[in-house]
Amino acid sequence: MSEHSALSAALRPQRLALPAVAVLAAVLLAGCGKKESVDPELTATLIQPVARVELKVETVAPGSRTGEQIYKSICGSCHEAGVLGAPKSGDATAWKPRLAQGFDGLTNSAIHGKNAMPPRGGGSDLTDTEVKRAVAFLANKAGAGFAEPAVE
Repeated sequence: MSEHSALSAALRPQRLALPAVAVLAAVLLAGCGKKESVDPELTATLIQPVARVELKVETVAPGSRTGEQIYKSICGSCHEAGVLGAPKSGDATAWKPRLAQGFDGLTNSAIHGKNAMPPRGGGSDLTDTEVKRAVAFLANKAGAGFAEPAVE
């Protein structure tokens, strides 16, 4: 075989592949300019959040909360863990000198604040009666026998 025919036979697969690659490139490039039609409603539906949080504000009429409700929403944040020297709920030893002040002394401290505790325990919307209920509830957990004022 001549040198020319050997070279021609070696280049034959490349000659066949080149048009195939050109056709493939043309097909791919033809699709690039086409804009896809996007349905905005379908897109919005598909990207909906998995969960939704809704906050509901509950207003309570002043004077209508029980001692337990006040303790759970305000007082417990410090008295459960003993934050900033607050006596822990139910710790009779820590509460003994405080209980010696009596119900009126404890209530006065709670209304006006004491040490790190702000007035009314930080619940500025609490009435005096609600503070008394919370004091009775908290003191009774430590062994006192105070009567909690009734909810009207």
